[in-house]
Amino acid sequence: MAARAQARRKPAAAPRRRPAARRPAARRGASRVHWDRVGRVALTLVLAAVLYSYLNPVIDFVKTYTATTAAKAKLHEVQDENTRLHWRVQHADDPIYLNGQARAQGMVAPGETPIVVHGL
Repeated sequence: MAARAQARRKPAAAPRRRPAARRPAARRGASRVHWDRVGRVALTLVLAAVLYSYLNPVIDFVKTYTATTAAKAKLHEVQDENTRLHWRVQHADDPIYLNGQARAQGMVAPGETPIVVHGL
């Protein structure tokens, strides 16, 4: 067994060589691309596009909200008018109400003398 263990061992290797020093990259001038700046500009443009895509739905939401508020106000006005009209229909046969309406229009009952007073 001892013979096998020695056979598996690696032979003594030669001393390691040092890698050569890297040469500095040759500068070619101002034509180099600054990829960090390109990435920031692209990210800014994408963000602007996303915000622009949300702009139209927000405007539509505001218009719908104001239109709904105006429609609710109109609904309350129409409901009040409907209540008044129902009251007038229910009291149209009442003789006291009819007499008051006739007098408001200037009519007089049979046998009465109309008197007009000016300057009050």
